[in-house]
Amino acid sequence: MVTAVNDKGLQYYNHLLDALALRQIEPVVTLYHWDLPLVLQEKYGGWKNESLIEVFNDYATFCFQTFGDRVKYWITIHNPYLIAWHGYGTGIHAPGERRESAVYTVGHNLIKAHARVWHNYNKQFRPHQKGFLSITLGSHWIEPNGIKDNSDIAKCQHSMQKVLGWFAKPIHGAGDYPEELKMELASVLPIVTKAERNYIKGTADFFAFSFGPNNFGPPDKLPKMGQIFSLNLREVLNWIKLEYNNPRILITENGWFTKSHVKTEDTTVIYIMKNFINKVLQAIRFDEIDVFGYMAWSLLDGFEWQHGYKTRRGLFYIDFSSKEKERIPKSSAFYYKQIIQENGFPMKELTPALHGQFPCNFIWGMTESVIKAESVASSPQFCDPNLYLWNITGDGLFYKVTGVKLKTRPAQCTDFVSIKTQLQLLSKMKITHYRFALSWSLLLPSGSLSSVNKQVLRYYRCVIQEMLRLKVQPVVTLYYPTHRSLGLPAPLLHHGGWLNQSTVQAFKKYAEMCFEELGDLVKIWITMNEPNRLSDIYNSSSNITYQAAHNLLIAHALVWHVYDKQYRPFQHGQVSLSLHSDWAEPANPFIDTHWKAAERFLQFEIAWFSDPIFKTGDYPAAMRKYLAYKNSKGLSDSSLPYFTEEEKKLVKGAADFYALNHFTTRFVIHETKNGSKYEFDWDIQFLQDITCLSSPSRSAVIPWGLRKILKWIKKHYGNIDIYITANGLDDQSNDNDGLRKYYIEKYVQEALKAYYIDKVNIKGYFAFKLTDEKSKPRFGFFTSDLKAKSSVQFYNHLIRNNGFPLESMNDMCEQPEGNVPCTLCLFLRQKKSLIFFGCCLFCTLSLLLSIIIIYKRKKRKWYRSKNAQPISISGKTRYKNVPNQI
Repeated sequence: MVTAVNDKGLQYYNHLLDALALRQIEPVVTLYHWDLPLVLQEKYGGWKNESLIEVFNDYATFCFQTFGDRVKYWITIHNPYLIAWHGYGTGIHAPGERRESAVYTVGHNLIKAHARVWHNYNKQFRPHQKGFLSITLGSHWIEPNGIKDNSDIAKCQHSMQKVLGWFAKPIHGAGDYPEELKMELASVLPIVTKAERNYIKGTADFFAFSFGPNNFGPPDKLPKMGQIFSLNLREVLNWIKLEYNNPRILITENGWFTKSHVKTEDTTVIYIMKNFINKVLQAIRFDEIDVFGYMAWSLLDGFEWQHGYKTRRGLFYIDFSSKEKERIPKSSAFYYKQIIQENGFPMKELTPALHGQFPCNFIWGMTESVIKAESVASSPQFCDPNLYLWNITGDGLFYKVTGVKLKTRPAQCTDFVSIKTQLQLLSKMKITHYRFALSWSLLLPSGSLSSVNKQVLRYYRCVIQEMLRLKVQPVVTLYYPTHRSLGLPAPLLHHGGWLNQSTVQAFKKYAEMCFEELGDLVKIWITMNEPNRLSDIYNSSSNITYQAAHNLLIAHALVWHVYDKQYRPFQHGQVSLSLHSDWAEPANPFIDTHWKAAERFLQFEIAWFSDPIFKTGDYPAAMRKYLAYKNSKGLSDSSLPYFTEEEKKLVKGAADFYALNHFTTRFVIHETKNGSKYEFDWDIQFLQDITCLSSPSRSAVIPWGLRKILKWIKKHYGNIDIYITANGLDDQSNDNDGLRKYYIEKYVQEALKAYYIDKVNIKGYFAFKLTDEKSKPRFGFFTSDLKAKSSVQFYNHLIRNNGFPLESMNDMCEQPEGNVPCTLCLFLRQKKSLIFFGCCLFCTLSLLLSIIIIYKRKKRKWYRSKNAQPISISGKTRYKNVPNQI
């Protein structure tokens, strides 16, 4: 029986409950959250004493009587594991005792106290208050080192039983402790009598669950058993479902913490919160777990028990040193509010799916990296006049037969086996264009025109000619470096590569040769692929990076002017360069510095190259300004090169269209960095959102990022022609690559929206890439052993429809009947070698059959003539027999 009440405390809680009711906020009230009155600790020794059970029940009765008209959800005790283990075992929590022998007695008393209160509420208050009551149980989660190792799995199960099962099994299970604990702790674990089992069992109206940092620390005090701690909330919810027959679950505590110096910009907390809530949503949607509520911990920064004020866990920031103790919402507060308003994570597409088709002249393409040319034809048998004997039973070598010469024919492009392979793959696609790169180092091994590899040049011409026969237009990239290799001829590389002006002139001459030799067949040229990513190689200092980039820009501009003046008048082609153009989003949209960081990413990554060409003839003013700011603060000595007036005129406008390679969207935060390196100059840190759909290489699938970057390009550079020259992701599947199909559908859909809604002048789309490379992420539509994946058929269907038409839409681009290509002719052209061989075989068989027939006929005539004998019959005899026959 409660005899003394703190009137001020009573008044406070009454006002709080009334205010919540006024705002239509449902209160969930915990009776005991580790704050045992000191007098009870001193008088009874805390929860070690069974007498505290009735004292606790009296307190609960008073609360039910006083507040029960406004409270429908009650929690008796918050996280009894922490009270028992860390309050009486490790001494980390109050009352700070270190007597492990008392731990399980304390736990037993807490369970019985909870059961006593539940039965009290169930009989005396539930009939008229209609409320629900439970106990919040907290736990870690642990995963096995070996997912198929039964021993590791058993250890994980044991670990969970020692923490969560210790309290959950008696209350939500059979009324007794887990068998694992009874065997291991027989000497210290209290024995539950039959009467107690029946009394404790089922004393919870729902499963109240806590999952947060307190459940994972300190790690050396948890039963890890050599396994792996995990924050996968979905998995522990599944464990609860399986262990306790799919109970209704209320997550009464979940969240994370920051260090004390973090004020309102708690970006990390946002993404951890997002991950937790996303896992809960997955558990509800995919695993059919009955989670009916989620509560973030906590509303305000406060005194965090053993951590004091060293950590913060509130949604609102409080400066504890100030007199006012003002409550200031953190970013996580705004984010949690957004989640509540949206009731989860709705699709972030800017507009719903759009039905429509691209223009009739829209280019549908496929991009491949450098095609490694064969210097010698793989099938020279028709060109070699010699006859050979194969010593198959001996040394296995071929030996020329002297004195014998065979008829030959001129060399053909299909003598190259790799070209046949390429053609076979391309023939299975409905693409109109195929983008591939030449190998500069193979064509000009010395870097100069004095060493043109004619065979390699012939190979590339053959590739293009055979493509054109399939009615696939080539898009040729002259220079395709990667983050591993510059792809330069060895002499140029040894003389400094792109830091040497001689490489600029060498590239110009190399491009002239390509225009001269291949320009009659090629209408779209890409000078360089992603020169804005060469900072991965030229990274010793920022000034080295900027100088290499400067020379690359000059080299591209020179090549464009060469083509414009000397070759465009009669070849009628177009020239540009492909820039890596991923979109950037602020990791924390509630912080201004993150928005500035996102724009700075676009300036340093894209505008660095695109501003000089498509806008001003100079580097972005934003880049120069930010570098000057960093220099003034002593954080960097980086500086961008300056274009001469002549160079500005050379560079500005040196592109016929904007070509972008887009793969993903990056989430960025501002982070000041000290040092003179290109990546330090940005003052940017990337953040991985693990809740995003991602590829195996962790590339986030964020389709609307493509539309945003297309709009950004139009806004900055006007209504220029745009080609998406590479777009794709890796998918581990060798057959049904569903992730790739989803990616292509959604990204092309965003391109269609950009075309129709934003009026972006998109001319073409190239998927990346044709084939997988062995031992690398699988970007290909075909496997490395040339088997088609399901995305081939999907992409063909998209091309055939020219977008996303409604079923009722007519095909605006349907060709007149007279212009429809002859399918039979195309088949005959592709299979001419096989058809020729078949015809020869048919003629040979026919001739052989004719000879056999003629021979048999002659033999039959001869046989008949040999066996035929003249028979003479006398007239006398003949007439004599006639009457007898009659």
